[in-house]
Amino acid sequence: MIDLNTATADELNTVPQLSGHGAEIVRYREERGRFGALRHLNEVPGLAQKIDCVEAHLRVD
Repeated sequence: MIDLNTATADELNTVPQLSGHGAEIVRYREERGRFGALRHLNEVPGLAQKIDCVEAHLRVD
């Protein structure tokens, strides 16, 4: 299970729903701070409505 708040872009790209978006997620996290919940991924540009079933791969600590 990958922690959304500490994962590298490469680690995030291994999640099928997030493939190719790892760098955007890391950049968003660096600019706005830690994610409070997985649903906050919807706020990352390009990911709205694309995060179905990520809870099988990700966690927020």
